[in-house]
Amino acid sequence: MEYNHLFGPVRSRRLGRSLGVDMIPFKTCNCNCVYCECGGSPPVPHTRAEYVPSDELTGELDKYLSGKPEIDYITFAGSGEPTLNSALGKVLGFVKNRFPLYHTALLTNGTLFHLAAVREETLPFDLVCPSLDAVTPEVFNRINRPYPGLDLPKIIAGLTEFSRSFKGQLWIEVFIVPGINDTREELKLFREVLTAMQPTRVQLNSLDRPGACDWVIPAGFRTLSAIAQFLQPLPVEIIARSAADVQQPLSHPDNLDGTILHQLRRRPATVEEIAVMCSATINEVRPILDRLTGEGRLAESKVNRRTFYRVI
Repeated sequence: MEYNHLFGPVRSRRLGRSLGVDMIPFKTCNCNCVYCECGGSPPVPHTRAEYVPSDELTGELDKYLSGKPEIDYITFAGSGEPTLNSALGKVLGFVKNRFPLYHTALLTNGTLFHLAAVREETLPFDLVCPSLDAVTPEVFNRINRPYPGLDLPKIIAGLTEFSRSFKGQLWIEVFIVPGINDTREELKLFREVLTAMQPTRVQLNSLDRPGACDWVIPAGFRTLSAIAQFLQPLPVEIIARSAADVQQPLSHPDNLDGTILHQLRRRPATVEEIAVMCSATINEVRPILDRLTGEGRLAESKVNRRTFYRVI
């Protein structure tokens, strides 16, 4: 069976072996974050709809999970904002009822938790990982570039209300963009807001692969360490991508071209990561990358002296 909405399993630095569920067409998001690894595109309205029909999602999940794969999380994530899909609660309920032994996780930009329906639908998750990159509207607009009408105080209030009733793990990710959201004033407000939410973890992240804007630079480890210390006594950890965080194919691929393009549509990757994704050697993968790049189907970007390939 060909899977159109499942990807991985991913060897995630945070979630272990994670099966991705992509509920949204590519880059369907109500924000256009400057660091987005999917590239830049205009944000969509924050009106929820069944962008991918629930029966397509549950059909693929039923087929794949019936084989009893060894995975740590079924992760609702992908190349857009999953809470925009109004079928989120229905698909999560299917997993919980049909395959109750698997843990579930949600990776979200956190912008729709002011909606009671979103809060209610996400309560059954075992783990929810919202992003919160700003606590002032000016910084929010510069980093997340939201669709008009998204109100940051309302977003923060929604996440805070959700945190008070959620019984699972709440890991809030803060993506640090040097010179924008790492000022002392912004960090003081971060500490106040995050303390009110009482998350299980606060995770500091920074650029480690090509983003939507070339001017975004990585925050150094010393900077992240200083921020973590400043935010104490919150449970802060620094997370960083590594070559171990790669995607594995659902089955051994017969068509390396197609597998490479399928994986790179969701995120850029290095030749080493692509080789692991495809269960192939670097020597097998590199000529294909060179050819696809020469054909204008892939482009190269360099971040931290590492070369990443992405679909054009």
